[in-house]
Amino acid sequence: MKNFFYNNNNQLRNGWWILIFVAFIAATRPIYKPLKQGLTQLGFTDVMLEPLSLTLIFLVTWLCLKLRKESLSDVGLGFNLRFFSQLFTGTLVGIIMMLATVAAIWLIGGVSFELDPQVSWQLISYGFYLFLLGSLLEEILHRGFIFQRLIDGIGVWGAQLLIASLFAIGHWGNPGMLGSTQVFASLDLFLGSLIFGLAYIKTRSLALPIGMHLGWNWSQGNLLGFGVSGHDTSGWFKPVFHGMEEWLTGGEFGPEASVFSVLVSIVTFVILLSWKTKVEKTKNTAQAIGDNGATV
Repeated sequence: MKNFFYNNNNQLRNGWWILIFVAFIAATRPIYKPLKQGLTQLGFTDVMLEPLSLTLIFLVTWLCLKLRKESLSDVGLGFNLRFFSQLFTGTLVGIIMMLATVAAIWLIGGVSFELDPQVSWQLISYGFYLFLLGSLLEEILHRGFIFQRLIDGIGVWGAQLLIASLFAIGHWGNPGMLGSTQVFASLDLFLGSLIFGLAYIKTRSLALPIGMHLGWNWSQGNLLGFGVSGHDTSGWFKPVFHGMEEWLTGGEFGPEASVFSVLVSIVTFVILLSWKTKVEKTKNTAQAIGDNGATV
């Protein structure tokens, strides 16, 4: 019976840690609404309450780490100069990926742009704030504690494929998820999850995937004015479609439902896969020393 709960190192098995995490998340559900109502009565505005869901996910993650006698840095949330540098880099990469996708759609005549006369810096900055919160929440949830326990339990690619499948399926209820849109959007969401997961694996930090997620969504919505995963957004520009098939342009769902987004994601994945980071080099060096009989 002991082996059912503990591994050979007398540590609680990863599957049980995942169940503990899920149980804590479930426990936050019934308190969310009364907590939000209570804070509203105390004078908190909607803008101030936007981070509430993220705060609860963060606290659950922190609590599970405390039970394991680990710190936030062990889950990729070491808030230091390196973290913020990778966050900035990831945001730029996400923006470049989206611009490359949209440039391809524009070059084939699938879309043109008009300036949105109602745009304001307040709108753009508030959108950045919301997409930052969303990227933090999704990456902590999908590439954080559960993902890392899965890597320890079933290996890197088992964890990657499982989380990527759940990530894609989780968007099936979004507006416009029909026909060719569902096929190409699901494929791109699957690839996007693999990219974000690989970004964590290469750096052992959530900063790069958070930044890439943020840059992708924010530039898609608040800069270029496309829908983001089927949800309408207002941006600096207003896209005007010219009647081409949605599998080429992405349509109302957004460019991530375009075949060009899939191609950009494949190229990005291959580049990330071939990228040799300091984390990997350090790990390989440690393994080589270990193979020679030294203590690591």
